[in-house]
Formats: sequence, structure tokens, C-alpha cells
Amino acid sequence: MSASSQIPHLVAGLVSDRAKKTLDTVQKFVEEDCIPADALLQVQLGEGAQRWSMVPPVIDELKAQAKKLGLWNIFLSKTHYKEGAGFTNLEYGLIAEQLGKSRVASEAMNCSAPDTGNMEVLAKYGNDAQKKEWLAPLLEGQIRSAFLMTERPVASSDATNISLTMKREGNEYVLNGSVCMMETGPFMLKVLTGEKKWWSSGAGDPRCKIYIVMGKSNPAHPDKFRRQSVILVPAGTKGVIVKRMLSVYGYDDAPHGHAEITFENARVPASNLVLGEGRGFEIIQGRLGPGRIHHCMRSLGAAERALEWMIARVNDPTRTTFGKPLHEHGTILNWIATSRLDIDAARLLVLAAAHRIDTSDAKGALKEIAEVKIMVPQVSLSVIDRAVQAFGAAGVCQDTPLAEMWAQQRTLRIADGPDEVHLQQLGRNENRRGGILREKIEEQRRKAEELVRQFGAKSKSHL
Repeated sequence: MSASSQIPHLVAGLVSDRAKKTLDTVQKFVEEDCIPADALLQVQLGEGAQRWSMVPPVIDELKAQAKKLGLWNIFLSKTHYKEGAGFTNLEYGLIAEQLGKSRVASEAMNCSAPDTGNMEVLAKYGNDAQKKEWLAPLLEGQIRSAFLMTERPVASSDATNISLTMKREGNEYVLNGSVCMMETGPFMLKVLTGEKKWWSSGAGDPRCKIYIVMGKSNPAHPDKFRRQSVILVPAGTKGVIVKRMLSVYGYDDAPHGHAEITFENARVPASNLVLGEGRGFEIIQGRLGPGRIHHCMRSLGAAERALEWMIARVNDPTRTTFGKPLHEHGTILNWIATSRLDIDAARLLVLAAAHRIDTSDAKGALKEIAEVKIMVPQVSLSVIDRAVQAFGAAGVCQDTPLAEMWAQQRTLRIADGPDEVHLQQLGRNENRRGGILREKIEEQRRKAEELVRQFGAKSKSHL
């Protein structure tokens, strides 16, 4: 069944014929080329340290194929960027779901994190020189990038805790660890030493040429949200030291990887500052909003693939328990039905959030983005977990994609802000209706008592 024929009726009118055709092309490319290539990717990576110094040839082969098919840079929405392929966020949401079914599919179409978010930062906030030097090769898929924000020594879920400081010295920035007052030289910024960035996704890739780094440029600013800035740090800059690569539940995600990085007096040209000093929060919120929903879009694809594996498993005629096939057991049918319900409900929420971004922007869709960021990873994890149960011991080993899929999805409850932060924001905003709702209910109670009085009767308890 084609993907375009399964578009929810509620949004079908918002999807162009071109997007529907592209969706079906992506579906075919992912199912017939990318998913089979996932296994070849592992074989070509091999073992040992070489996994961090080479790029599996299958990646470039798939990228060339995707370009020929016109499946390139689809993530940049036409409502906010001129550099993309001309689709809305809602249309990309449907397409990204297909990408979530394969490890290599997103990169094959130049739609993989953190490059997507980094390209959005450069496209939206970068100046002409920055776009020419870094955005252009990223859009062409010639280089890759990393995003450096989270720090090991502090609770990074509160971004005001970011402690990597940026002190201006002439026409450079030098990165150092101690907090200090910003010096007002006219030409130079400096990044201070000692603080460690970690979970710097993409920093392990030999093609990674640029880091987008958030640091503290003015720790004394009275507005705590104006103390941070974003700067472009070329990979290989002296004083930027990749300490180690981190694993995700044992998976190292080579050659992409997640690095722990230390800055020790790393000098960076002041011209690499993005947008201006004190604009870090503005940039990061603009970046993380679409990035969060992109993750959710792909998560639905992972959930769909897990459901496919579960259904295939329980229909294996060799798998019988207590005298009947697995699919005849009520528990199994319950898992399948619940998974279908969860995925379909989550998809509608994601598409609603995408449409809200299309009709406003990420800031205007804060509520919807928070909702999907909380709900979708949990839905995906639940579906994958049911599939693992259906496979038994096979579900937790390398013989199926389920274990790795679960590990990736579990990180999304932390990445780009943990569930608790989004729940707190959502609950706080919802609770602001408290006073209005108290007045509303009191007025309804007053009117009810007045109607009963006019009827000449007495109010009765509901009990």
C-alpha cells in the first residue's frame, strides 16, 4: 500500500500532489534500498578504531541515488526557508516518518541530525559569509557538522547553567572554563578553557568540519537569557580536544558518534559569532523547536517498523504456543491493536504541530511541540517493547533491529530537553487558566442555583 494512500483524511487537503508523489518515491527508496543497506553499512564499518576514520561507501552511493531521485534537503520548509525542496513542515512530517524506518535513510537524503538543525541555524541566522563557507557545503552534503551545547559538569536541562564562557580579545574569541566579566575589545572574542561539552553528536565523523557551539559571553548580564551566544568553531581548531566517544546503551553510532570535547584557549574569529552577542537562547530555541518535531516524525517511522516486525513474527507458522499460533492469543492481538491506536493518535498530534509551525513559527507552536516531544518517544518505546516481547530472547540481540531502535528512541526522552522540562512547561502554561476556570465554574454554579430558585425548588446533591 502506498504511503500517500494512508495520509490521514484530516490533513490530506494540506498535502500537495507533488508532496504525495515524493512521499511514495521516498517510501520505495527506503523500503527497497535503504533498509537493505543498513546491514551493508555495518559490514563496511568493520571493527576497531578504523570505524572512526572512514565512511562506508554505501552512504555516498545512496546519496548519489537520492539526488537523482530529487530526494534532497526536503527538511527545509518552504514556509520559512528558500534553500529547501519546497515542502511544508506537515508534508515533511509524512516523509520523515518513512526515514525513521532506516538508519541510513536520513543521511542518504541529507536530512539527518544534527546537520538539519545546524543548517536551519545558518539559513535563518547566519550572515552571507557564514552561509557561503558552511551552509553551502552542508546543503551539498560535502561536509557534516556537530552541535555542542550539553555540558558534563552542570545540569544542562536548564540551559542557563551552560558555563563554557566566551571572552572577547581583539578580533578573536578564546574558549576557557572560568567565569569572567566580558572585556569590550572592538575586534575579538575569546572562548575560555576547562569546561567539557559532551553528547556532541556528529563530532566523530571524519567529514565533520564545523561545530555550532553555545557558550556564555556575558555572565554578568542582568537578564539570564541574554548571557549566552552561539559561535561557529571549525573542527580541528587548536585547543578543541575530542576526549572520547560515548556509547548509547552500548551502541557507539560510528562514524557519526557522540563526543566529549574540552576547550582549552581555543581561539575563534569574532566573525564566526552568529547573529550577535546575547542571542544564544533566541537561536537555540529557533533550532530546537523544528529539531524536536523532526525527531518525533522519525520516531513514528521506527514505531511502524517495529509493529511490522511484531506482526510478521506472530504470523510465523513455526511459532506456536499452547497448541495455537501466536497471533491467535488474545494478548498478542491486544498488543497489535494498542500499537495501531497509539501510532495513529501520535501521528495526528505530530502533524498538528507541524501545521502550527507552518502557519506561525516554532515559537507559536511551543505547546504542540512540547506535546509531541513528550508523547511520541513514549509511544515508540511502548510499541518497540511489545515487539521485543513478541520475539522473546531474539528481540534483545543483534538478530533484529529492535534493540538498537529501542536504544535510539530511549535517548529522545532526554535529548533536546527531557520529558520533565516539557511537562513542567506544558503544565505551567495549562495551569494559567486556573483563575479563569474558577470564575467560569462559579458563574455556572450561580446560574444553576438561580434557575432552580426560579423553578421554585431546592438544589439537590448529585450523590
